[in-house]
Amino acid sequence: MDLSSELTTLATTGATQLVGAIATDTWPAVKSGVLALWRRARPERVAEDLEEAREQLLAAEESGADAAGLRVLLVEEWQARLARLLVTHPELADELRALVDGLRASGGERPSGPVTMTAHVTGGGSAYLAGRDLTVHQRATE
Repeated sequence: MDLSSELTTLATTGATQLVGAIATDTWPAVKSGVLALWRRARPERVAEDLEEAREQLLAAEESGADAAGLRVLLVEEWQARLARLLVTHPELADELRALVDGLRASGGERPSGPVTMTAHVTGGGSAYLAGRDLTVHQRATE
């Protein structure tokens, strides 16, 4: 993988983790980490832009609007911004990697609030639903 594709992948992963954390309890720490990254390079309007993205996503989720579509747009927007940051300041790649790793470790993509799952099974089948980890042990029936 050449450096430009590595930086692109890092920017994409970072944007996905960032947007995934917007509506979670980890948001204050994530926002702080992103702002620290930008303060060294381009501090203009990043704090306001992060808050605007959060407000828009939370409003879309609350109103029943297309929150999934908005998430996609926000990931694309922040991927482009992070990619530009890394192209102009490649020395920040390690700092972004550390931020992404921290988000992964804290489960930054988890949604906040309740999750509702429904399964309909017919014909004697089984359904297993989980909001996170799931282990299923089945006994053979005769």
